[in-house]
Amino acid sequence: MLKTESLKTEHSLARSARHLYIHIPFCLQICPYCSFYKDIAGPGKADPLVDAVIREAELFGGNCAPETVFIGGGTPTALSVSQLERLFHGMRRSLDFSGTSEFTIEMNPATVTARKADLLRTFGVNRVSMGVQSWDPELLKVLGRVHDADQVRKSFSILRAAGYDNLNLDLIYGVPGQTLAQWEDSLQQTIALQPDHISAYCLTYEEDTEYFERLQRGEFRENTEQDAGFFECGVELLSAAGYAQYEISNYARPGRACRHNIAYWEGADYLGLGPSAWSTTGDRRWQNVPDTAAYVRAMQAGIRPIATEEILPAETREAEKIAFGLRMNAGIDPSTLARRRDLVTSLREEGLLEDHGPRVRLTARGRLLADEIAAELI
Repeated sequence: MLKTESLKTEHSLARSARHLYIHIPFCLQICPYCSFYKDIAGPGKADPLVDAVIREAELFGGNCAPETVFIGGGTPTALSVSQLERLFHGMRRSLDFSGTSEFTIEMNPATVTARKADLLRTFGVNRVSMGVQSWDPELLKVLGRVHDADQVRKSFSILRAAGYDNLNLDLIYGVPGQTLAQWEDSLQQTIALQPDHISAYCLTYEEDTEYFERLQRGEFRENTEQDAGFFECGVELLSAAGYAQYEISNYARPGRACRHNIAYWEGADYLGLGPSAWSTTGDRRWQNVPDTAAYVRAMQAGIRPIATEEILPAETREAEKIAFGLRMNAGIDPSTLARRRDLVTSLREEGLLEDHGPRVRLTARGRLLADEIAAELI
């Protein structure tokens, strides 16, 4: 339920947060596997949402000076050029982007235009993450995507021509009906474009999605052994092509690892604007209401758009740092595992955990079981 406290300037919350996330929920079409909060773009929805996000940004004033910014969704570029321009002008009035080194926006290949690419560059966006997911036309239909392979190539070319030298392409494996040959082909076609970063995610069946319902009905089946084969194939091909795996699902050229995501995984404070966005500063964590209309009404009425809020025990934040840190190839400080020595010893003996310089990390085999190991450790 939405809190009914009046809005107040939240300067103090912004001081420790050096990372900003902005959620734009609109999509051209709802993908059946996606568990993020989303909303179909429609007449009369976007302008009030833009105004509401600008007003929420005003709460934090000049005290919010993010080092990294990530605008996600949804599909942020489902907004029109004029709406994007108004959003950025509004944010600039309230937030200090002078020290922002990495500014990412997500794009669907079907929403990329030269005009939008140029506009975003003008406002400081220097990294684009584009959801390709697959190059196979049949798998794109299964995934409910609205683009095709030709649009990916065209959009990639537009972004390069606009001067973007930090481009990420997202891929998904473990799609129902997908073969290893199809996965290899998607990897090779992605590598051929020479992006600066590649994310390769295993499809998961999340509650409140069409895919989860179909899994429950027995229409889909999970195949962990096949998924492991897809994962190992990705590591092999991407590493051979010069992409260093720095997190279980993320690969980058030198200097192109996503700083924003690394900040999350290392437990840094961050602010989230927009419907459903999460924020964590100090021992406080809260989520904005995951409902576009309710979020807009709250901001218009001068009510905090917060749905849930909690005080985090230090042990919780430490456990999260362990869980996310073990997903990274750099590993974690072994002192954080001091209270779990017996389990650590067992994981070492099973060949799932290893030393990496002064740190400890999962082995290649351990990364296949990262979620299960993290659950045990925390």
